[in-house]
Amino acid sequence: MSTPSEELADQPDPRPLAASRITHHGMVWDIARDTIDFAPGVQFDREYVRHTGAVAVLAIDDQDRALLIRQYRHPARSALWEIPAGLLDIDGEDPADAAARELREETGYTAEHLEPLLQLRPSPGGSDELIRIYRARDVTRAPDEEFEPRDEEAELLVRWVPVSDVAGAVLSGRLTSGTLVTAILAHLASRSR
Repeated sequence: MSTPSEELADQPDPRPLAASRITHHGMVWDIARDTIDFAPGVQFDREYVRHTGAVAVLAIDDQDRALLIRQYRHPARSALWEIPAGLLDIDGEDPADAAARELREETGYTAEHLEPLLQLRPSPGGSDELIRIYRARDVTRAPDEEFEPRDEEAELLVRWVPVSDVAGAVLSGRLTSGTLVTAILAHLASRSR
């Protein structure tokens, strides 16, 4: 017999679609419009972002510091402190491999150990995006020949910050990136368990 905590889980529950179409093809994601047969006699339309999915990496060193990047985010019109992240946009690429690639591309670091930390749907009412967040340990600087920041990565600021300082900035509202907030709180919760 399962316990109430084991029963607390999101469950797939797809409803039949009467229609589905792409209303906008974007550079990174599309906008879809579905007509859902929700229940007998109940039908409605929903528009949402169709997303490739993403990965993010919370790298922690042996001094209990987190590896953060500061990156300009145009929709927020702000430079945000975040954790390395990127799209699952290479066909067939394993999410853990994508996470390792993003860590290397955005920070110049590699990890000896990479483990799943959590998954999150940042906006399930408006997007089908699923972000897989990994925790990296035994992180070392990649050889220079492996790391050459390009394009938007060329302006990234990379910094090791004590986990307690990151948590304090999150809880005071000074850091707002969803993946950073979720990852640091999950990391702290997993340590206390």
